[in-house]
Amino acid sequence: MAEGFDKRDGWIWMDGSFIPWKEANTHIVTQGLHYASAVFEGERAYKGKIFKSKEHTKRLFRSAQIIGIKIPFSEEEIENAKSELIKKMNFNNCYVRPVVWRGSKQMGLSTNNADIHVAIAAWDDWHSYFNEEDRLKGLSLITSPWKRPAPDTAPFEAKASGPYIICTMSKQFAEEKGYNDALMLDYRGYVAEGTGANIFFIKNNDICTPIPDCFLNGITRQTVIELVKNKGFNLIEKHILPSEIDKFDEAFLTGTAAEITPIKSINNISYNVGNNSIGYELMNDFTELVNSTL
Repeated sequence: MAEGFDKRDGWIWMDGSFIPWKEANTHIVTQGLHYASAVFEGERAYKGKIFKSKEHTKRLFRSAQIIGIKIPFSEEEIENAKSELIKKMNFNNCYVRPVVWRGSKQMGLSTNNADIHVAIAAWDDWHSYFNEEDRLKGLSLITSPWKRPAPDTAPFEAKASGPYIICTMSKQFAEEKGYNDALMLDYRGYVAEGTGANIFFIKNNDICTPIPDCFLNGITRQTVIELVKNKGFNLIEKHILPSEIDKFDEAFLTGTAAEITPIKSINNISYNVGNNSIGYELMNDFTELVNSTL
C-alpha cells in the first residue's frame, strides 16, 4: 500500500519558502479546514514542464477572486515557485497541486481579518486519476444521486474546495457499488460531468459535450475541443438528457489527472472501447500533444 501523503520526503513550497515535506503543516483551527474556504489547482508536468501552466495559474487567481481571497503573491511568483519545486523534487512527469486557503487568524464565517496562505506540492506516483488498466479497458459509471447545483447557489467557475464535497460523495457512491466513477447530472436533470472530469460523447463524426453553465469549464476540456476540431470532427456543445446517452457510440472523460479516459459503460449502457475506437485514438493524440508542446 502506498505511503500516506503526510509521511513522504521532499519539499513543499509554502508561503514563499521551501519547507521539508513532513514539516509543511497548518493549525487544526483554520477557516480553510472548517469552512472549506480554499481554492486549488490540479496540474500535470511532462518532461519537467507543466502543461498549460499559465492558464492554471490564471484560473487559480480567478478562483480566489471569485470567493473573495486576495493571493499575497503575483502570478509570476507562483509560476516560478512551481517550476523550482519540480526541479527541487527532481521530477520529470508529475502532478502539481497549488492550494490557497484562509488560515487561523480568524474563525467563524466572517473573513474580514483572515490571513491567506499558499502552498504548492508535487508528487510523481499519481500518473492518472484512474489506474492504467481501467483507462485502457474503459471506465464504468453509474448516475450519482447528487447533482450539480444551480449557478446562483455555488461558485461553479471557481475551482473551490467547498463544492467538491458533492464530487466526493458521488465518487464514494459509485465505488461502493463497484463502479469506477459517477455520472453527475445538473440541477435541471441534464448530463453535467464525471466527479472530477468533463464528459464527451461520440456518434459518427459528431462529438458532443455538455454546456459548462453550472460546472467548471476544464482546461483539458478546452484543449480537447480544440484537438477534435483540428482533426475534423464536428464539435457540438449542447444540453444532453440522460435519456439521450444511449444514442452515442462512444464516450470519454477529460481532465488534468484523467487526461482522456474512455468510458465502457454508464449504468446499463455500453460504449465502444479498444484499440480501434475513436476514444483510443484521441487518447494517443492527447499524449502526443502534451509532449509536443514542451
